[in-house]
Amino acid sequence: MDLLSNKWIINLLVCCFYLGKWFSSGAGCRHTLTCVRCNSVEKKIYVHLNYKIPCVRLLNATHQIGCQSSLSGNVGVLHVLESEENLDWVLRSGPNPPYMVILEYRLFTRSIMMKLKNGSGRVAGVAVVAPNTNPAAGFSPHNTCPNENTGVYTEKYDPTMAHCNVTVWNPLGNGLSYEEFDFPIFSLKDDNETQVIRQCYYDHNHVVNGSAPQYPLCAMQLYSHMSAVTDTATCMRRNDINFSLNPDMVCDPLGDFNVWASTRPINNTAKGHKNGESVVIAAARLDSRSFFFDIAPGAESGVSGFVTLLAAAHALRNVTQEAHLNRTILYTFFQGETFDYIGSSRMVYDMEKNQFAVDLDNVHSVLEIGQVGLRPNSTLWFHSDPVSRRNNSVNEEVCVENSRKLEIKTIFSATGLNVSVEEPGFSQPLPPSSFQRFLRARPIPGVVIEDHKSAFTNRFYESMYDNGEYLNISYPPNMTPEEQLEHITDTARVSKVSKAGPPLSTFYFFLSVTQMLYSFLVQSNNSWIQQLMTSDYANHLTDRPANLYVGVAVQQSEPTYLVQHLLANLTGSTVNATQDNCKNQRMDPDDKDSKHLYYYFWVQGAAPPNSTERQGFCVRSTVRLSKALSPAFDLHQYTSTDYSTWTESRWKPITGRIFLVASHDLEMLTLGVGIGILLTSLLLTYFFSSKAEILFSSGREPATATY
Repeated sequence: MDLLSNKWIINLLVCCFYLGKWFSSGAGCRHTLTCVRCNSVEKKIYVHLNYKIPCVRLLNATHQIGCQSSLSGNVGVLHVLESEENLDWVLRSGPNPPYMVILEYRLFTRSIMMKLKNGSGRVAGVAVVAPNTNPAAGFSPHNTCPNENTGVYTEKYDPTMAHCNVTVWNPLGNGLSYEEFDFPIFSLKDDNETQVIRQCYYDHNHVVNGSAPQYPLCAMQLYSHMSAVTDTATCMRRNDINFSLNPDMVCDPLGDFNVWASTRPINNTAKGHKNGESVVIAAARLDSRSFFFDIAPGAESGVSGFVTLLAAAHALRNVTQEAHLNRTILYTFFQGETFDYIGSSRMVYDMEKNQFAVDLDNVHSVLEIGQVGLRPNSTLWFHSDPVSRRNNSVNEEVCVENSRKLEIKTIFSATGLNVSVEEPGFSQPLPPSSFQRFLRARPIPGVVIEDHKSAFTNRFYESMYDNGEYLNISYPPNMTPEEQLEHITDTARVSKVSKAGPPLSTFYFFLSVTQMLYSFLVQSNNSWIQQLMTSDYANHLTDRPANLYVGVAVQQSEPTYLVQHLLANLTGSTVNATQDNCKNQRMDPDDKDSKHLYYYFWVQGAAPPNSTERQGFCVRSTVRLSKALSPAFDLHQYTSTDYSTWTESRWKPITGRIFLVASHDLEMLTLGVGIGILLTSLLLTYFFSSKAEILFSSGREPATATY
């Protein structure tokens, strides 16, 4: 009998479940069993945000920066901030805290953000609506003195030049990227989705004549919980003590790979000093960042420099292959320089430990290209280190480097661009640059080419606004993506060439420049890049600007892939080889050193007209990758002051959604009614169970009945 009663209860619960599905559907299903196909209640309650870029948590040797939500996500009543004076409603007078603040880009300032941070008890989170065009005023969330603690200018090297005492390089820097916020901050795109959020606010939450809005109110939930806390030493220790088969890591070191290539083949497997090898390092940095994790265009801070170096390597390819130069040029692209010179410090470390193809004794000098987002009638500045130049031999070599500014000016003048090349003319330290890490090791001659004499001319240094628009990457209206790819923009520097037009070689040179700018600042998924990529990576190209954020050391980023393949195609040569031999580096069995001197790429090539079959080919180049991971993590020196110690917290999926919330009184009433129904159902269940023999008994004839 108990079994029968239990089956009855189970059937009752199943019927209640399907009945609930029928009511929740709101559409009245024809049959109870088909109600499982009805729309879920969740979709009727929540509007999920598709485009949402979070601020994430980063850690170093001493502290943590960035943002995070609580474990279950932060929920708050929406409030669109219309002015800084309107902050009083959020921080003091509003009757329904905590608030989820929606900021227009013009209000995303240090003053407002610090007030929200200090009033975090009433602030659940912030959503910043990114503009469709750049703001007129400058904005830089970076520090005023980038990488001040890991460059060469310390109290030991020259106290008068330490901590930007002579020159404040980034005077517009407000330091927001290095603050810690205990609530989530997301970036939203100004599109239809954002309009839904605004409409929800004005329909339900808008304050009229100072009176409190009536329930239901529009609310938002942002989820971006971070696993790591405190500092890098703490999170790495927690990584190490996890002995499970599937360890739950809490943070990862920032890092990637440096890209380098030499004008003369160098045996990559024979590490350390090369007798008779004299190397000039031509360097640029690959990375950038902004306040938000997945938005780091780095147009002037990064792209302008490494595209210029790629273009120079391409222009010098024939000269360096045909002429017998006294020195080898080592084109080097450093990753992670934004975070205390990760890439350059690692290369210097490897050179000192004989773990690189050459060592520091082979390095003759360094020529670095920094921010060179040139405008018409602008000036290039040759910066050098006044401290190392006190050494006569170093000073002589630097003077030789500076004497070449006439050659650079002549090159630019040949394209019709009026550019002057100068020295600052007064004693000041080097701007933030990879060259500083070489100077920390020893006094090496070198110059850093920038577009600024002292403070940066870049008004959007390390921000989301340092993009193609800021570099004037623009196209005539109604152009197709393919036409944009072939259009030589003003930034590519041929708009003012003489009426006779440039030589054909110059035209193709600037065409390649404009194609590179398009690939990094508009979209990498284009026909030109597709031709130069291996098939393995071609499917990962994106229809948006490249993200120059360095990422974590376990993966190779998009800019690294792109620069690696571009450098190979622009400086290498095509060889006759099968696809299999090319991919497996089996070019000449009799020449065992070939694979140590060159690397071979099988690239897709172009498809002939009226065909989809690409004509791939093998590219031979000296391009290599080297680790761009701070030595601090190999040495387990997580509190190091000599090397970068930056790590990135791990997190669960990032989500955001809006919905309507009822008043607190109604929520309590609903909770009370729910508890009452639960208790009543338990009592009824107990009653029916205890009286089951009476309630559900069926008449039975005695077993001894006679017929």
